[in-house]
Amino acid sequence: MAVVLADSSGELTALRQAAGIYPPRLREAVVTGLWEANSILGGARKAAPRGDSGYVAGCLFRAVLLCAHALHAPAGRWVVNEKGAVATAGRLPGVPAGFSKDVDAVFAAPDGGADALSGALDAAAVGRAD
Repeated sequence: MAVVLADSSGELTALRQAAGIYPPRLREAVVTGLWEANSILGGARKAAPRGDSGYVAGCLFRAVLLCAHALHAPAGRWVVNEKGAVATAGRLPGVPAGFSKDVDAVFAAPDGGADALSGALDAAAVGRAD
């Protein structure tokens, strides 16, 4: 966490206080925007039979980050770096049991083959709310 060492005008302190508040409208928008994850996974399903592992992996990454943000938002927690976002989401109250473990399993699955890619997409869809 950053510590303000000097702030004679008070500007940095005010910004830090404002950033400490997670806006309710943003919280709602992030959770409502989770529909995008389903859309992305739907698009990835079209690439999986062709063995397009790069595209599928990119779609999985985007969908997982959308979910991680949507899990942090109700807790009023900012995600300022994608590194560790899944792990921190997995420790939040009310998060589905095994979230981080399930995400790890999804990313361990794609080997470039059409069947493995389809399997990874199936695993990503398990337990999702429509």
